[in-house]
Amino acid sequence: MNIDSKNPGAEVPVLIAGEWRRAGNPAGTFSAVDPATKMPLPGLYPISGPDDVALACQAGLDAVMALRAMSDAAPENIGRFLDEYAARIEGAADALCEIAARETGYPVTPRLRAVELPRTTNQLRQGAAAARGRSWCQATIDTKANLRSKYAPLGGPVVVFGPNNFPFAFNSIAGGDFVAAIAAGNPVIGKANTGHPGTTRLLGELALAASRASGLPPAMVQLIYRTPPAVGFQLVSHPAVAATGFTGSKNAGLQLKEAAERAGKPIYLEMSSVNPIFILPGALAERSAAVAKELFDSCSLGAGQFCTRPGLSVVLGDASGEAFVATLAAAFAQGTPGTLLGASGLAGIASGLEELRRNGAEIVTGGDPVDGPRYCFANTLLRVSGDQFLASPHALQTEAFGTVNTVILASSIAQMEQIAARLEGNLTGSIYSDTTGKDDEAYGRLAAALRPKVGRLLNDKMPTGVAVSPAMNHGGPYPATGHPGFTAVGIPASILRFAALHCYDNVRPHRLPAELANPNPTGKMWRFVDGEWSQRDVPA
Repeated sequence: MNIDSKNPGAEVPVLIAGEWRRAGNPAGTFSAVDPATKMPLPGLYPISGPDDVALACQAGLDAVMALRAMSDAAPENIGRFLDEYAARIEGAADALCEIAARETGYPVTPRLRAVELPRTTNQLRQGAAAARGRSWCQATIDTKANLRSKYAPLGGPVVVFGPNNFPFAFNSIAGGDFVAAIAAGNPVIGKANTGHPGTTRLLGELALAASRASGLPPAMVQLIYRTPPAVGFQLVSHPAVAATGFTGSKNAGLQLKEAAERAGKPIYLEMSSVNPIFILPGALAERSAAVAKELFDSCSLGAGQFCTRPGLSVVLGDASGEAFVATLAAAFAQGTPGTLLGASGLAGIASGLEELRRNGAEIVTGGDPVDGPRYCFANTLLRVSGDQFLASPHALQTEAFGTVNTVILASSIAQMEQIAARLEGNLTGSIYSDTTGKDDEAYGRLAAALRPKVGRLLNDKMPTGVAVSPAMNHGGPYPATGHPGFTAVGIPASILRFAALHCYDNVRPHRLPAELANPNPTGKMWRFVDGEWSQRDVPA
């Protein structure tokens, strides 16, 4: 790591146009904080102003032109870069995990070293394979009409805002949005999350070295750490910027969305989700205690700081439902609260609980911050009746980003359906049912109401795991995301957010891009030729 040990108060440089340089006219500086001690960490990071934004955007455009000059070699170079970057991350795993642990409070083992870092390198290698294979671009050829089309790079840099809860897997210059944008052939301007700037700085060094070794343009990967809000709005709406990927709070996401869309710039948002869990009577009769344990474990994973953490649970308000609440409450009360990522986490949970209580939810256990040297909030369980939920459905879906869950006690299966119908958009929704089929009729009715409200529907499974699979949808209706048709996880689908559809009408064969020429450019690339998916050459 590169914090100057002889001068720990020195300002850390930004990465622009392939060089680490002092920020131009910064609006100030900030330091990372260790959430386990509430103490600042070494290093002063600049708050970039308009000068850095202008330089990075111009350098990003220069990188676009350099990639165009590389022409058909670009996919191979991009693939080489993503593979090389993954290998360099693995080589620096000890240093990366050490600084990420200090900045986030997450344990090195197993969370960072055994889970999140391998997931990150896996994503990078999947992106490399997709870039080389080229099938992601969905080349489509109509020989009769002499029309050909494919997805291609956007023509400008992509800005990526990373969240605080995944220092590797969703990092602005290593995570899923980064991989998707790079695999599509776009340079990236990463806006680091202020919770883990040192981790991102070290990743930036590895990315720059991998980029140079792979023959990519100097500004393929750029990094700034923080901007004032107004400068962030300028960044996402800059004429040179092609698109933005954002993961974070609903409030910040919607403000960025307004600025980007006013300038005609696409922006892909992951913002807020309470991820409801519906538990049908047969499941409670069969395995109530086991489901309660699964639910608490899912809620408390990473101190509840997962975008797929269950925030709502729905059961019938009968004796079995009351017994389930009692068992769940005991798990919440007995579990050790986790360390939050920062002071904003405490404030966010307190604000969310205040809104929930104001609209009828009652605290069963928890409800207060935990005194001590770390940022910590008591595991909190709330309850509310189905009637109360239906009277204030919007307010009672307020997200409290921590180990918090609200149990809704419904009066009937019909009311469960009504509750599902009043849900806002979510990343996930889960239904637990009897394993022998006794709940099948109720399941069918409930699933019909829940399916349009969620990106991923689960059966008998908690939603906190997000597999890096081509079949995964890590997206959903608003306010989970800004657009229900896209996913932030799952290659090749996630790549299409950062691509433009290019059509060629009666273009002469020697002028076509390789993916649309008659010979298959790789011999294995899948193309949609005259209504059929094929790997064959197109007859001249």
